[in-house]
Amino acid sequence: LGELGTLHGGGPVYFRPHNLLTSGNGTPALKWGSTNVYTQDAAGRPVYSWTLTDGIFDAMLGAGVTPFVEIGFTPEALSPRPQRYQHSFPKGDLFTGWSYPPSDDLKWAALIEAWVRHLRGRYGKQVAAWRWEVWNEPDIAYFHGTPEQYFHLYDITAAAVERALPGAQIGGPAVTGPYEKNTFLRAFLEHCARGRNAATGSAGAPLRFISFHPKGSPRVVEGHVEMGIAHQLRAMENGFRTVAAFPQFRTLPIVLSESDPEGCAACTGPANGYRNGEAYSASVLEATARSGELARQYGVNLQGAVNWAFLFPGQPPFAGFRELATSLPGAASPVDKPVLNAFRLLGALGGEQLPVVNLGQTPSQELVTPGPHTDVMAIATRRRGELDLLVWSYSDALTEAPPTPVTVTVKGLAGAHVRVDRVLLDHEHGNAYTAWQAMGSPARPTPEQEAQLHSAALLHPVNDSQASAPGFAGEERRTRTFPLELERNGAVLLRFQSQ
Repeated sequence: LGELGTLHGGGPVYFRPHNLLTSGNGTPALKWGSTNVYTQDAAGRPVYSWTLTDGIFDAMLGAGVTPFVEIGFTPEALSPRPQRYQHSFPKGDLFTGWSYPPSDDLKWAALIEAWVRHLRGRYGKQVAAWRWEVWNEPDIAYFHGTPEQYFHLYDITAAAVERALPGAQIGGPAVTGPYEKNTFLRAFLEHCARGRNAATGSAGAPLRFISFHPKGSPRVVEGHVEMGIAHQLRAMENGFRTVAAFPQFRTLPIVLSESDPEGCAACTGPANGYRNGEAYSASVLEATARSGELARQYGVNLQGAVNWAFLFPGQPPFAGFRELATSLPGAASPVDKPVLNAFRLLGALGGEQLPVVNLGQTPSQELVTPGPHTDVMAIATRRRGELDLLVWSYSDALTEAPPTPVTVTVKGLAGAHVRVDRVLLDHEHGNAYTAWQAMGSPARPTPEQEAQLHSAALLHPVNDSQASAPGFAGEERRTRTFPLELERNGAVLLRFQSQ
């Protein structure tokens, strides 16, 4: 959390946990968490306990991250099918008693109102800026109910939140996709626009942000992994198109509250090996840039995206889970994966975004068609005395290939002298996985190896002959050209600073 809290780039970093209302003793497992906020006494009266959730929110806020509050799931005492309640993923059914709509509207609403009042009392005015998202992926088995039952749950939950926190940033529906055949998002927006509200009886429901979950679809093709970013981008495009069709919601913030190269963070397998190396980093950079481009195309207000990734303690190093860092047996701290460096590079950007003329860019409308695809993308930002240019190569096909030659041309740098720093993220730079493989992939790295892995995970400026360049003064508008060699799924940050 502390690492994530430093990646703000001038704005807040949000953290979105599952299972904030799930029954249990707090012991984590794969795809499982619990807080035991709600039980009932022998007479069926509610008993609230905020001990574990207070610890979770204290940790988030203490690390400098902002809670993105996912309201779910159903406590055991309110589940209409409480047995079996806790699953044992990957064995047996994942979607057990916690995934059913609450059996008692009044008790559920009272729980939500009491919880939000408690959080407001504990953390003060800042809770007004938090996002409150009702449930997770109610269009699949995370919610054992109909769309109409979810709309009902949304209404009574939103009303309870607003009683405790008037004007709260309430939203949803956090659906998967959405793809053309998944009409859940459109039906939800119809309900919020003019459907009968289950809590008030009036028309419509409060909606202050919209969320959905675009995912990619990697697969193994002829012995290599093919990422399939088109699947993720098509979901974004259809979601933006759906929101744009509702004039009253078109300007609402959209949050991609899970946006990832595939759908199961706790699942491993041949198609998921990309998660350890630089392909994950490049996929995040590509999807992030293209999400903004598609949102502008449809005239909607994309606020940001959540990378649905984890830290899995007790698992072997680089086991292939979707995580930002990997645990090492007996080590004091986890080792960052290259994907965390992608967020560091994005966080290094800031200020005014500048237009980039990119002759190597693949058109968005081509990328949303089935792959495989390749691309070269760039983002440039400017602030006082500094210009930052992030350039990367993306490829769906994870095969060996020669570097891509890229020429960067910069015009109009002001000042007598400009320093140029170059930071690389690729197979050899900022990549602890490559270093671990070079060690022979030890299951229990020695302290010396652990130190080497931490060092290999860091981003370092690369010293070369272009460490500085003459400045450009007055109206000369001279041009400076930088030739680069981008590895497949590699990235480079060029930082120009006035001296």
